[in-house]
Amino acid sequence: MAKIEPHIVEAPPEPQNPTEPTSAPKDIFDDLSQIRLDQNFVETAGVKKLLTTVPVRKPNPQDFVRVHPDPKYRETVAIIELKEDREIYLVLPTVAEKLQGEFHMVTLYTAVNRQGVVFLWAVKLPNSDGRIMEWHRSAAEAAEKAMTTWIRVKASMGLGAYEIFPAPNMVAEPQWPEASFNELLRIAFRDRIIANFDHPVIKRLRNPV
Repeated sequence: MAKIEPHIVEAPPEPQNPTEPTSAPKDIFDDLSQIRLDQNFVETAGVKKLLTTVPVRKPNPQDFVRVHPDPKYRETVAIIELKEDREIYLVLPTVAEKLQGEFHMVTLYTAVNRQGVVFLWAVKLPNSDGRIMEWHRSAAEAAEKAMTTWIRVKASMGLGAYEIFPAPNMVAEPQWPEASFNELLRIAFRDRIIANFDHPVIKRLRNPV
């Protein structure tokens, strides 16, 4: 009778992960490419900045800024500015019409600086008597210019107006927020809306003592 040899099954070799590094440098700080993130890592990872604050202000004189060219991203409104508190309140038209001399008519432009900070630029309109101040006119011209190019805006006391400085060799387009203008307004004025005459700001203006 023929002798039957035992059947031996060999275990298959363990699969190797081709993407797993086979070795690491002795000191990763000798080769920074081992730890450097790609410039687009945040975007590709699906991480987005949460927009929680929208200032209402003029452009800082050190900043290059752009203004959103879409008319849907600007609006003419009434505001009350408390300069001592550095606060701006949105006033409903039904209240503003009975507060002559207490509010300003402005156009709110959606603007952004080179650091990606979105803000609402309040440019004052001519007074009810039609008198145009050079400060207001030059600010409106600056906002219009900023719709197509990066600019810096500086106040010139000697000139009595704002000076406009276009940015040299700056062609990159701004990154605008995905939020609508309605949402930007909601964030900017969420705690500063004057909808009736019982508002503390109205009482403060009428009874300063």
